[in-house]
Amino acid sequence: MTGWQAFAQNFLNPEVAAQYAPMILAGLGVTILLAVLVILAGLTLGLALAVLRAFGLRVVNWGIIFIVDVFRALPPLVIIVLIYFGLPAAGLSMSGFWATWLALTLVLMAFAEEIFWAGISAVPQGQWEAGRALGLHFLPTLTKIVLPQAIRIAVPPLVNRTIAITKGTALGSVVAVSEILGAAQSGMAFSGNPTPLTLGALAYIVLFIPVVIAGRWIETRFAWRR
Repeated sequence: MTGWQAFAQNFLNPEVAAQYAPMILAGLGVTILLAVLVILAGLTLGLALAVLRAFGLRVVNWGIIFIVDVFRALPPLVIIVLIYFGLPAAGLSMSGFWATWLALTLVLMAFAEEIFWAGISAVPQGQWEAGRALGLHFLPTLTKIVLPQAIRIAVPPLVNRTIAITKGTALGSVVAVSEILGAAQSGMAFSGNPTPLTLGALAYIVLFIPVVIAGRWIETRFAWRR
């Protein structure tokens, strides 16, 4: 058996691929669901913290900065393990799926808050003054004038960060989440053949190549024109 034949037998075995393809497809569905939930929760919480920070309450801002810095500094895997194995010691149990969701949501929230805050800070002071000149108070000025511009500024870096975080769904395999990687590892263990891992890699390509292309289009669409 040549080297290529040995490689094909181990990584491209059609019988093993046919047997475990349904498992990988099920894992793909779990990955998509987890990624969507992380994006929705993470971006919403990040925007809420950035808006709250804009009110300029010093003690509140210190708390936000501390929380954001902590979750930006900790690796997502460490947070997942702490939540999954640590919360039961405090009398709170959480499935691997929801532990992964919570961990990745907190990480995305932290990065999203900083990106949204940078967008708010980048809006010229004259925009605030224009709102006051129109007789608007702080909150209407923030929501109707400043925030739409800040979100447009934040979109390009936010897209990249969101894609990076959603690829972290693979970390859920550490706590027995049957997403793509978890399903591929299970298939590899049952079959004694790494072909399911190849299917998992193909599933990630099928899932994330369109996401990356869409992200590039969004970045171009929302980029400021000089």
